[in-house]
Amino acid sequence: MKVSVSNKDIIRLALPISLALLIPQINFLTNTAFLGRLGETELGVNGIAGIFYLTLSMIGYGLSNGMQVQMARRAGEGDKHGLAKTLTNGVMLATLLSLTMMVMSMWLAPLIFGLSLHNSENVFLSVNFLYIRVWGLPFLMITQLFNAFYISIHKSKYLIYDSIASTIMNVVLDYLLIFGEGGFPEMGLQGAAVASVIAEAFGCAVMFGLFYFNRLGRSFPVMKYLRFDSELSQRTLKVSSPLIVQFLFSIGGWQVFFIFIEHLGERELAASQILRSVFGIVSIGTWAFAATCNSMVSNLIGQRKQSHVIPLIRKVVKLSFLYVVIISILLLGFSDAFLSLYRDDPALVAFAKPSLQVIVIASLIMSVSTVIFNGVVGTGNTMINLVIEIFCVGSYLVYCYIVIERLRLPLHWAWGSEFVYWTSLLVTCLFYLRSGRWKGKKI
Repeated sequence: MKVSVSNKDIIRLALPISLALLIPQINFLTNTAFLGRLGETELGVNGIAGIFYLTLSMIGYGLSNGMQVQMARRAGEGDKHGLAKTLTNGVMLATLLSLTMMVMSMWLAPLIFGLSLHNSENVFLSVNFLYIRVWGLPFLMITQLFNAFYISIHKSKYLIYDSIASTIMNVVLDYLLIFGEGGFPEMGLQGAAVASVIAEAFGCAVMFGLFYFNRLGRSFPVMKYLRFDSELSQRTLKVSSPLIVQFLFSIGGWQVFFIFIEHLGERELAASQILRSVFGIVSIGTWAFAATCNSMVSNLIGQRKQSHVIPLIRKVVKLSFLYVVIISILLLGFSDAFLSLYRDDPALVAFAKPSLQVIVIASLIMSVSTVIFNGVVGTGNTMINLVIEIFCVGSYLVYCYIVIERLRLPLHWAWGSEFVYWTSLLVTCLFYLRSGRWKGKKI
């Protein structure tokens, strides 16, 4: 379960993660394209409500990310029983947390959207969408934990099977339920929510199945640790809670961004939902390399090889940057064709194109800063990640408020906020890593 820092090992771990991230992005692209056929209102509402659900899912991602640091550390130490106990306790913790969030979000969503959105139809559609969508949260959070587990033991290829299964289920159900094909009711936007919940439940079942069909329970005896361990939970939350708050700030900032965009108008909101999908596609490889960097850094520290950490991060950064350069060239070269996939509206495509160019350039900075930031996460000092995130999101929101809400500048200026965020993240993370304060952190 121990790793080296060769490019071959980095790519071997990152490639399955990339494929696992690519498949859901294809699903998201398809979902956005289907809703784009219904109209700009449905497309825009899916963006607002989707970001709200993404914020909830990021709480689970923060928990699983913190646990990934712990599990990778146990893997580096060769402690399989400790790793199994961490996973089992994490599943119980994630289930409790997800059910709490479901109840809270059903109460908060009408208040947040009612107070922040200007269009009453957007409020109504967003709330109804979320009342269905949140039922998938427990399944999603447990799946995230299994993803972290498989990455920690360097079985990241299993992530692909889950992604393929859940994506096929989601795309098929999206088509049947949004448009009412094959004898199913025509549910429109709500059909997209139902399809996503079923797909997440199916994906969760696949992850459980992979664990047992591959007899991983022999090496990692999870059934021995079915009793909830409050002390382990406290240690888990100590590592994960700064990441949870960090991701809340990060995606919460994007939620505020989309609320401000809604104030500009329906066309701006629809274009931004398309651009959000583009941004997701560009970041697939970067997030895969980032997750790889997180796990490998923690593993190396578990092996007491702190001197290899910075060279590893440099190697991962170079690979991530090269990936984004290639994707950016393709997007800029075929921007009209790509944007037309979502909605066959030449005016909307022309409107979104300047912002696409801004996103592509900002992604080059993101390719570096995301990897370095996850390298900091892998050191286990997650509190410093929270401090960095608060500073960067704060700078981002100040820019958004001035440029969008006060000056009401064109959409491409609004998406210029990505430069502010990713540049701030890059500078602060570099400063921390160079300080050497991350060495010797125990988790």
